[in-house]
Amino acid sequence: MEFKESFSSSKGDSTDFEAELTLSDKLKAFKSSSFNPDSYVSGRCRTMSEKETRHLLHYLVDLKKASAEEMRKSVYANYSAFIRTSREISDLEGQLIALRNHLSNRASIIQGLAEGTNLNYLAAPEGLSEEEILSFEAREPTNIDKWRVEFMESLEVLLAERRVDEALDALDEGESVAKEARDRQTLPPAALQSLQTAISEQRQKLADQLADAACQASISGYELRSAVMALKRLGDGPRAHTLLLTSHQQKLKSNTQSLHPSAASHGVAYAAALSHLVFSTIAQGASDSLAIFDDEPAYSSELVTWSVNQTEAYAQLIRRHVLASPAASGGLRAVAECVQICLGHCSLLEARGLSLSPVLLKYFRPCVEQALTANLKRIEQCTAALAAADDWLLVHSPMGSRSLGAAPLGAMISQPKLSTSAHKFNTMVQELCEDISPLESLRLSHQALEGIIQTFNVYINMLINALPGSMETENIEGTGHRIVRIAETEAQQTALLANALLLADELIPRAAMKLSPSHQQQTNRMEDSAKRSSERRIPEQRELKRRLQRLVDQLRDSFCRQHTLELIFGEDGVVRLNADMYLNMDESGEEPEWFPSPIYQELFEKLTRIANIASELFIGRERFATMLLVRLTDTVILWLSEDQNFWEEIEQGPRPLGPLGLQQS
Repeated sequence: MEFKESFSSSKGDSTDFEAELTLSDKLKAFKSSSFNPDSYVSGRCRTMSEKETRHLLHYLVDLKKASAEEMRKSVYANYSAFIRTSREISDLEGQLIALRNHLSNRASIIQGLAEGTNLNYLAAPEGLSEEEILSFEAREPTNIDKWRVEFMESLEVLLAERRVDEALDALDEGESVAKEARDRQTLPPAALQSLQTAISEQRQKLADQLADAACQASISGYELRSAVMALKRLGDGPRAHTLLLTSHQQKLKSNTQSLHPSAASHGVAYAAALSHLVFSTIAQGASDSLAIFDDEPAYSSELVTWSVNQTEAYAQLIRRHVLASPAASGGLRAVAECVQICLGHCSLLEARGLSLSPVLLKYFRPCVEQALTANLKRIEQCTAALAAADDWLLVHSPMGSRSLGAAPLGAMISQPKLSTSAHKFNTMVQELCEDISPLESLRLSHQALEGIIQTFNVYINMLINALPGSMETENIEGTGHRIVRIAETEAQQTALLANALLLADELIPRAAMKLSPSHQQQTNRMEDSAKRSSERRIPEQRELKRRLQRLVDQLRDSFCRQHTLELIFGEDGVVRLNADMYLNMDESGEEPEWFPSPIYQELFEKLTRIANIASELFIGRERFATMLLVRLTDTVILWLSEDQNFWEEIEQGPRPLGPLGLQQS
């Protein structure tokens, strides 16, 4: 790591980075309870330079991002096992509670049987008269007997009238009385068991009523929360939480069916309506769950699982009804707008602790990639169609493009001059970058940039094919033979270079800037922060321009090779330069009038014409025009130096090259 190297270089005697220590020994200082990170970093960084401190800062920021990403991956990788374990623990807790109640009931029955045996043994002593027995059987009921009868009648009425809160209070009172009777033994065991059984039956009956009410489609939010809270109060929390989420899911399904994708005027409108519906329902479900069940792990896990399931179902609907068609046809803007809307609604749930964006990205990313690929293919096709009829005259950008539609007149005049096909290529590339730039979370910037470079390579091959004589030897890989209008004149051929140079040197890098993660915040950023961000982008921009320039060099080399062949060969294909014009100069013995040979005269005239054309087309890029002339001259000289027939005739021919021939150019 760069940070580690600079750190250890500034602390040459540091045993932490130089000594041969085990990882356990190196981590001892961090495990201590008295470890202070602030003092540790300040102590280590006291002797570091500003550059090394910046390296440390960048390293720590990258480490923080990597740690967060690793934690997110770990959580999602083990989340299903965590949820499954939580459910098993919750089920086990319920079984333990049921077992405890069962054991308590069995203990009461056993105690009652034992007491009943004793009562039967003592019920009819030998000295007890028949009158005393009749008196015992005819005794008046006690207060608790009367209360038990009234309690059961009252509870039946409350349940019939669905007075839930009062029924819950009555059940709690019954439980309390039964517990007190069991502790004080004020009720016979059989009567106590009968009371407890009746209370359990009424409790189950109330729970079933509440569950039925929660499943009704017409139930309001307040009624749903009340029913769920009552179920929780009855001790059936897991069932209550499941019913809460199920009710929200049923309402969501019903409302979703009322939205018809075919009836929507635009796919984005349907996506916006569905996004609002789905994520507002998830938000309401999360709010209800948190309000009633707090943040207990078992319920939180079920909530997250339910939210993920709803999000997956929603993502599949959006992908099927909205994204599939524009993605296949290259409608990147429609796809990007839809995905941006969905992610915007989804991000509102992050404040509630629900990060569902990865779920959406899993389903949406293939669609965006498909739209990006199709869009790049459409750029190639549209550009090729215009190149077939392009007159290769440089003009200002036509009105009507998205990026220039709202531009003022002054901005329009300052727009670069390109040919028709180059303007189309630039416009579509700029729009592609504008469409893809808001989707930072998809991390498609690199893929988009690579696609643009490949598309530019295809366009460069089209320009090469536009040079006279290139159609027979050049072809565009993977696209078949393209029909491109030939650039007949030197002005048109130089315009091909102007197209390529302006796109590679200015317009494509300008579009690539829109793919930068900080592009959306640049207008609100402080000046020094923008400067630092620009400095960080310099290597990336340089590498991009270097790759684009290599493609432009291919066109320039083809241009120079084409004009060199025009100089060397005549229209009939015969070589215009031969050794005789140099060997014959010494035969007359008289010193001739010195002029360059015809081929060099024509080379000078060609260079002059191209220089005049370049001075008009390469305004502000004079260095490229100069390099073009140098490269053209080098190509001619290189061809002459490699002409074996020419040099063999001069060096090995019957006539030697004389002093006058040596002076002739």
